[in-house]
Amino acid sequence: MMNFNLNGKIAAITGGAGILCSEMAMGLSQAGAKVAILDLFEDKAAEVAAKINAAGGEAIAVKANVLDAQSVGDACKAVVAHYGTVDILVNGAGGNKPTATTNENLSFFDIPLDAMKWVFDLNIIGTILPSQVFGKVMAEKKKGSIINISSMSALTPLTRTVAYASAKAGVSNFTVWLATHMNQEYSPDIRVNAIAPGFLLTQQNRFLLEDEDGIPTERGAKIIAGTPMGRYGTPEDLVGAVVFLCSPAAAFITGVVLPIDGGYNAYSGV
Repeated sequence: MMNFNLNGKIAAITGGAGILCSEMAMGLSQAGAKVAILDLFEDKAAEVAAKINAAGGEAIAVKANVLDAQSVGDACKAVVAHYGTVDILVNGAGGNKPTATTNENLSFFDIPLDAMKWVFDLNIIGTILPSQVFGKVMAEKKKGSIINISSMSALTPLTRTVAYASAKAGVSNFTVWLATHMNQEYSPDIRVNAIAPGFLLTQQNRFLLEDEDGIPTERGAKIIAGTPMGRYGTPEDLVGAVVFLCSPAAAFITGVVLPIDGGYNAYSGV
């Protein structure tokens, strides 16, 4: 079981103040890693870091805008200055927005370009840019692990989420590309993987899955019916896979996009 511990490792997590990534940060800390919580909202990042520290871990908060090269560079310098290096990068920043999603009031033909660009930039550029900056540290030391966040919609595009599904498919493709690139150009000890969460009920997608009274929408009912485990996932359901993929136990795993979906991807519907 020692292969699963992260003692002495330094992990940086973008979007670290979010609901999903704050759980990942706590899980990495409990596995032994020292954690840098990177987020656009430094006060919220500080709250997550404080929670980890109160639980006996070690964490710092660092302001970072994943769409700004200077900001990401400064964040990386701050992490390295405080901890000496970085071993793990979790590219957790991402998301969707209603104006980039079709509905009864917004057709595909009328989706604003700026809304689609917002989703693409946040998910794709927000993954590539930190990988460039923190990945360079790993390339120089010839060791490290990068975890990207894809989605079940990257495997089978879902209706309505045109920008998000396309962007996450790009994240999956980038994951495979970067895994190969890092191994061939820099070191066989740099690994790049991704997780593809299934359906988690969050503030980002609640408007699609439940009405104001918490009653499942038609779409929400279809999702539960198509998930063999019969429930939505929780943030905690993602933690074990992230810790595993960052750990020595996954030393021969790279270029993988791991579904965490309650069986959704395995179910044919029949």
